[in-house]
Order: sequence, then structure tokens, then C-alpha cells
Amino acid sequence: MELSKNYTPSGTEERWYAHWMDNGYFSSKPDGRPPFTIVIPPPNVTGVLHMGHTLNETVQDILIRKARMSGFNACWVPGSDHASIATEAKVVEMLKKEKGIDKSQLTRETFLEHAYEWKDKYGGIIYHQIKKLGCSCDWDRVSFTMDDHYYKAVIKVFVDLYNKGLLYRGARMINWDSKAKTALSDEEVEYKDLTGKLYHVKYPIVNAAGEKTGEFITIATQRPETIMGDTAICVNPDDERYKHLKGHFALVPMIDRKVPIIFDNYVDPAFGTGALKVTPAHDINDYNLGLKHNLEVVDTLNDDGTLSEAAIVFVGEDRFVARKKVVATLAEQGLLIKEEEYTTRLGYSQRNPTTVVEPRISTQWFVKMAELAKPALEAVTSGEVRIHPGDRFMATYKYWMENVKDWCISRQLWWGQRIPAYYDESGNFVVAESQEEAVRLYTEKFGAPNGELRQDADCLDTWFSSWLWPIEVFDGITRPGNEEINYYYPTNVLVTGQDIIFFWVARMIMAGLEYKQEKPFSDVYFTGMVRDKQGRKMSKSLGNSPDLLELIEKFGSDAVRFGIMISSPAGNDLLFDDTSCEQGRNFTNKMWNALKLVKMWKVEDTKATIPHFAVTWFESRLNEAHTEVESLMKDFRLSEALKTIYSLIWDDFCSWYLEWIKPGFEQPIDAQVYEQTINFYERLMQLLHPFMPFVTEEIYHLLKDRAAGDDLVIRQFAAPGTIDSAILADGELAKEVITSIRDSRNKHQIKPKDPVELHIETSNEAAFRRIEQILGKQVNASAVTYTKEAVTGAIALVIQKDKCYIKTETELDTAAQKDQLLKDLEYQKGFLISVEKKLSNERFVANAKPEIVEVERKKKADAEDKIKVIEESLKLL
Repeated sequence: MELSKNYTPSGTEERWYAHWMDNGYFSSKPDGRPPFTIVIPPPNVTGVLHMGHTLNETVQDILIRKARMSGFNACWVPGSDHASIATEAKVVEMLKKEKGIDKSQLTRETFLEHAYEWKDKYGGIIYHQIKKLGCSCDWDRVSFTMDDHYYKAVIKVFVDLYNKGLLYRGARMINWDSKAKTALSDEEVEYKDLTGKLYHVKYPIVNAAGEKTGEFITIATQRPETIMGDTAICVNPDDERYKHLKGHFALVPMIDRKVPIIFDNYVDPAFGTGALKVTPAHDINDYNLGLKHNLEVVDTLNDDGTLSEAAIVFVGEDRFVARKKVVATLAEQGLLIKEEEYTTRLGYSQRNPTTVVEPRISTQWFVKMAELAKPALEAVTSGEVRIHPGDRFMATYKYWMENVKDWCISRQLWWGQRIPAYYDESGNFVVAESQEEAVRLYTEKFGAPNGELRQDADCLDTWFSSWLWPIEVFDGITRPGNEEINYYYPTNVLVTGQDIIFFWVARMIMAGLEYKQEKPFSDVYFTGMVRDKQGRKMSKSLGNSPDLLELIEKFGSDAVRFGIMISSPAGNDLLFDDTSCEQGRNFTNKMWNALKLVKMWKVEDTKATIPHFAVTWFESRLNEAHTEVESLMKDFRLSEALKTIYSLIWDDFCSWYLEWIKPGFEQPIDAQVYEQTINFYERLMQLLHPFMPFVTEEIYHLLKDRAAGDDLVIRQFAAPGTIDSAILADGELAKEVITSIRDSRNKHQIKPKDPVELHIETSNEAAFRRIEQILGKQVNASAVTYTKEAVTGAIALVIQKDKCYIKTETELDTAAQKDQLLKDLEYQKGFLISVEKKLSNERFVANAKPEIVEVERKKKADAEDKIKVIEESLKLL
């Protein structure tokens, strides 16, 4: 078969993915092998893969492929999340744009029909992209958080938590997204530091009889549009400026509502004017003050962020438009004293990033988190669940879990699991898994219902379904104790972004411990944030996030996977652009060219009895790298593992090993050496396969004919062989000597075709004799001899503690040689000074690990030896 000039990924990738699928390599059923289970963090059904997803899915595929090739029954469950807020917004937008229909014109059932149509149309896009990336998911197990069994599981858990007293309904101050018209949990609010304005406003004072006293009290507010919801002015009881106002009232500007002046130690007299406007409906601290002082609650905002009838003025205006009008009116009435810039933190909706979140009193459903959090905290701090990298995220996890707040789980949406609470006309309710069960419970509690019970219109927070993900993808809630949940649970590792450590990771641990009495996973690997080369987070709005399918089309899936992994240290943000994918493409072509080189060699049995040094050396080098990769992957240091394999293939195999064994022009290669070379290449492709599956499978099959079923994707790893450190040292010596001689030939303009004599002055002659054959071939030496003294009329090289002399028929430029030796001497002396400075630092010697200090001492000794040798060579010149 004639191989193409360069590796062509497009057809190759489609062919191999289809082959793997046809052979069922990704499918998993419980058997006698140990399971290795990963559940995919379910991407939103609305979405397409961005670079963060690409990183996440690639990491998971590396881990699952490695497990599959290591004797485990590998099961990677794919799926997607219904994403209540995001999907409903998309459907509402589609209905308006394509059909001219507003959501309010539809029944719930009709709207859900449109939502499912939208999901069916767009929901498969992300799966197509995951497949293009080469991900080896078990596609027979695709799960969706609105599947029938999953829906039932969510409802079952809601009812159970309610019956346990861990879930309640109540009026609380919550976060309100006025665009989505729904409540949000505390974790769905993202805070931004920005510069706003502080408005100083005068409130007229009236006495108990309602008569104006001529005095004013000044407050400072960032939100003048909420003034109409004020129901008190609060001051500190010890503030001498305001003690005389006890029993007095203030008039709310523009609407002249008479509100009491109250006294509370909550107010800091030194902050601002020392007087605080109290708006219980629109601030959590004001709300708490209102409860304490029995204040009226006046909600001046509608659910869409416009002013309500209760505001009296500017009714129906958007809150930010109303702010400008309120400020203008206050100025006209002489009640606005001043405006000043003010640095503040403002909360924005995570789902609608341009929407400022409003604090709002609302009756919602909440989960009591303190009791659930305790075992979930212990699971991580005890090491039962291990976080990678733990040093970065342990403190964050611990702080959040120790300060956890109750979780608002109700959403004013239709797309999602509908809350299973059923009400009568008076507001009495029961919680049940079905309408029939609700009627039964209601009858027991209140008597026969007068008419049909009405189910709660709200649905549940998306995270309330996804916290059951590792359990319910195996039907663990709806069919407890079934074969699959018993076999696959707990899963092995969760790979996810650090930004959902609270939304999802912590809650899954809570749910697992509550409903399986067991952790949901053993390890959590946090990927970093993908940023562009300017350090900016990749996003559609900035236009700096590349399209995954376009990248794959341009570079190939393997190159994209390589590109994102090579720059991805665990947990740390990574800077990504096309150049890393280009590096990946160059790597695939390097391997392809190595394949073409090996395949063109003529093979003969030369009856060689002495093993080729290159074969012996590379076997140890491969075993050494394999051992290192195993250790790195065990510690989830995947980027470092890839770099180790990359260097092994590009440098050690392609640049050194193949050159050392390459036969001369039109000469054959020994059959045993060739067979070993093919074996090495196979092992290299196996080592790289989890990272770059397509090109490795292709090369594996092109190296030699394979029997049916002999596919790299399921080829089992053998344990790394023995490592001969002496052979490895000989190999490093060979590389250093060859590189130094080649550099010297270039500097002295000795043509590669011109042979030279190589004379070696060394105290370690045995090591040089072991690499003598390779040296002679690689530097084109007509003879290699050993000497005890300097060789006159030759180029002198200092290599480690040894000297090499290159003799050629070409007349040498001794001045140039001396100049080079002087440069080398200057460098070594500077290097020695830097090492000595480090070793003379008592803090470094006392605090550094002993092995690091020993490395520095060896550097010092090596530098001293080299300086001595260079100085001796200069004397000879």
C-alpha cells in the first residue's frame, strides 16, 4: 500500500469511529471485570461544544480509553441536561421569531410540545460533535434529565426530602431574574465589581400628628427607583444626631407615604449619613429589619423588572428607566442633595449575564442544606472523595460547605420537572408523586377535596435533577438495587469545570450519601478555564472562541485533542490558540513519516548475534517513559503524561532511534532489529492512543497485517519492562557526543560527506566502546580510537568530563577553535557562579528537598570538571 505524503485525518477518523462502533467496543454490560465508570457532565441540550467542553470531553476520553486498555470494564455514560432557564428562553425566542406566538398565549401542554420539538431538532448536535472528537461513550446509554424514569426519580426525591423535613415552602428573600421571570439560587448569581452612583436624598420629617417640622433626614442610596417601597427610616439609638426624632416620621419623597423612624444597632453611625432607608421587599438586610420591627412590605417591582402599581409613580417603566426619572424628579423637587461615584458589587444572573438580579420576597421551595452538607464535607476532608488538584480547591469547597445556605429549588418556568405539590382553593397543600396519591393524602389530612386539587405551576431547578445524575443514569432511584447500579456505582472519576464545584459536585456528593449511603465517585478532576492568548475567557460575545468542527476540519481531531491537552495543567487556566493544534498536526505527520521510513526498508536475516545497542537502549527508554506515564496518569497529571509521550516519540524514537538503526543506502535492515522496531512502534502507538486515538489506530494497522479483532482500542497494556539505568546513561552520552560533534563540524564547515577521525580521551572507555558503532556511523568517522593524551592538529571538544578530538584533512582554524573554547569557558564559569550562589543560600539548603540540593551540588561538580578540561584544551592551543 502506497502511503500518502502526509497523514489525512478526515476519512480516517470517520472510518475508525464507525469500525469501533460496529464492533461494540464502547458498549458495556456488567461482567466479572472490575468496572471503570465515568458519567459525562451533561451539557445543556441547547448548546454546542465550546473549548471548555472540548477540554472536558477529551480528558474523560483519555481516562476511559486508558481504563479500557487496562483490563477494566469501561463505561462512559453520555447524556444532556434539559437546562430549564436556557432552553425555555430559546423556545420562547423561537416561538416569537418563527410563529409570532407569545408564551402567555399557550397552555402549558402546548408549550411543552414545542419545547420537545425544539429539543429533538437541536438536542443531537452536541452528540455529533462529541463523536467527531473521538469520544468513546457508550451510546446505548444516552440519558436525558427529562427522560420518563429520570423525571420520576426527581419527583420521588422531592417527596422523600419533604417527608423527611428537609424540604419546605416559605416566603423568603430570593434572587429574581427579571428576564427569565424566575427565582435563582444563591449560586446562580455572579457578582461583578463596578462603579455605580450613590444618591443623597432628603426626606421631610413630620411629627406624630403628621405636621411637617421643617427638618429633613438624609439617606444615601444606590437604587433610588426603590424609594417608593420604603416603609421606615432606621438610625442607631446611640446616634446623638437623631435621638430627638424618636416618635417622629418621615415622608417618602414623591409619594408622601408617612413611615416611622426606627432605632436599631444594625445601623453604623459612621457609615454614610448614619440613616438608612428600609425597603423590606427589595433588600435582604432590610427584610430582616422589617421582620424585627413589624414593618409593612411594599413590593414596587413586577416580575419583568418594571415598576408595579404599588410604586404609585412611573408604573410600568423599566426599573433602570425609572431610576433616571426618579433622580430627575428628586432634583426638581429640591430633594436630591448630591450624586457621587461609588464602588460596589452587583449581582447578575448566570443564565442571563446582562440581567441584574433583584432581591425579592417570594414564596418558594427550599432544601435545608446544613444537614445534607455535613457528611458531604466529611467525605472530601477525609479523603474518601479526592479532589485534583486538591491544594487549590479544598479550601474553597470547605468554606462553602461550612457556610451553606438553604437552596431555593423552585423556578417559575414550564420546562422542567413540575413541583409535585397539590393545592386546594384555600392554599392548603399536600406533596405526592401523583395526582391520585395527592387526593388520598389530602383526604386523610383535610377531608375530601372540594373540587380538583391544583398542582403547583412551578418547576424545579435544573440542578435538582442533575445532582442525581451518577445514580439515576443507572436507574438507582427508580429501581434501587438493580444489577447496574450495584455494579457501576460508585463511579470512578468525575471530570468537570471548577466553576460548578458547588452547583453540581458538592450536591452530587450530598445526594449520593443520602440515597446510596455511598460517595458518587472516588476522584474529582477539575479542568481549568480555557482562555485565549491574551488571557481572556473564551466566549461567543468576544468572538475569541473557535468553532470545534472547523478546528477538526482544519487540523483533525487528534491534533485538536493534542492542542488542548498539551497546554492544560490540571486545575489551572490554559491559554489556547490554533498554534497548539498546528503542533498536534505536525506531530501526526512526524509519526506518519516515521511509518513511511520504516515501511520502505528492505528486511533480511543477517544472523546478527550481538543485540544492536539502539534496540537495547530504546527498550529501556520506552520502559522508563511507560513507567513515568503510568505514575502521572494515576495522579491525573495528563498534560505532563502527554508531554512525556510526545518527547519519547518525536525525540527518542524518530530523531534518535530510527537514525541509529537506519540501514545504509540500498542496504537491508536486520530482521530481528526490524521486528523489534515494529514492536516498539506498536507500543508507542498504544501509549499514545488514549490521547490521539485515530492516527494511532491507523498506524497500528499499517505497521503489519492484523487478525480480525486485533484493534488498538482494546489492546491491553502489559506492565512496563525493566529499566537498565546504565544503558540509558550510555544513550544520553551517545546523544550528547553526536550532537556536539555535529555542531562542531558545522562550525568548522566540515561537510557531512567528509569523513573524520575521532579520538577519544576518557576515563570511561567501556561506555564509549558500547556506543562506538553508532558514533562512527552518525558523525561519519572513518576511525574511532582512544588516546591518553591530547591530539595535535585536531578540533578539541569537551563533553562531560571527557575530550573528543576530531581530525580532518581540512586545515583547521585554530583561532576559531580557541574563540569557541573561550565562549564555553565563560558560560561554564557564569553557570558555576549561579550554582554556588544558590548553595551558599542557607535558607535554600535548609528548606529545599535533599534530592534538589544534591542535584545542585552535582551541577557544581560537573561545571568544575568542565572548566578544568576546557582550560587544559586552551593550553594545548
